[in-house]
Amino acid sequence: MTNPAERLVDLLDLERIEVDIFRGRSPQESLQRVFGGQVAGQALVAAGRTTDGDRPVNSLHAYFLRPGRPGVPIVYQVERVRDGRSFTTRRVTAVQQGRTIFNLTASFHHPEEGGFEHQLPPRLDFPDPESLPTVSEEVREHLGQLPEPLERMARRQPFDIRYVERLRWTREEIKDADARSAVWMRAVGPLGDDPLVHTCALTYASDMTLLDAVRIPVEPLWGPRGFDMASLDHAMWFHRPFRADEWFLYDQESPIATGGRGLARGRIYDREGRLLVSVVQEGLFRRHDGQG
Repeated sequence: MTNPAERLVDLLDLERIEVDIFRGRSPQESLQRVFGGQVAGQALVAAGRTTDGDRPVNSLHAYFLRPGRPGVPIVYQVERVRDGRSFTTRRVTAVQQGRTIFNLTASFHHPEEGGFEHQLPPRLDFPDPESLPTVSEEVREHLGQLPEPLERMARRQPFDIRYVERLRWTREEIKDADARSAVWMRAVGPLGDDPLVHTCALTYASDMTLLDAVRIPVEPLWGPRGFDMASLDHAMWFHRPFRADEWFLYDQESPIATGGRGLARGRIYDREGRLLVSVVQEGLFRRHDGQG
């Protein structure tokens, strides 16, 4: 497969090895740990495969417990916590080489009429994604060419990401920057018509840029990192149906960073400004050894 979107769909297609036990691939990549969005997306697939298809996901809450090893399969064990008249609850434990690396609780809700609706509008009128450069184009413009590691990453990237604001490259540029970031995203190719695949693909994407908002006041996003960072937990609430292969706006902010941890909140909108998904994540931030 040469299309990164097809590879993502394949990555989310877990092998069922028992009634409530699934195995997921973990690609061999030059990363120190398995990408957290991959583990969250696969865990949600495992949960969804044990429910009736007429109940879409309405929320998930997850904890990243240990870093996963690239290239080593991950086993997902599903516990059927509850099957109610309106809600279904599943708990998933991800195990790699005999150690729990991640757990997730997901809720599924049969759609119903609530009798009323309201939504706060997006905070700004954001530019259309077609008017913005891709990340690769911004990097090439600044550096003259895309470094080979970034070139390889760009070829594998299953999502087209376009930052609403121009990337900042120096510490002078980030001076007095607000702890906010916004990006347009969509899968780089069709993902099919299974709603669960789109939900799990967006779960994958939701972990890609959210902690940017924590880093923006501290260091340039696309320069050498002064901090090691890792996702600690992740929560999502799904409000409306969507397709992850259509443009969505991911508006992100960090209300606080203290004690080595930073909190980030995200709101995902469609092009009409309808709120699709709400996201909250906490990340761990530590200075590299030798930097204090």
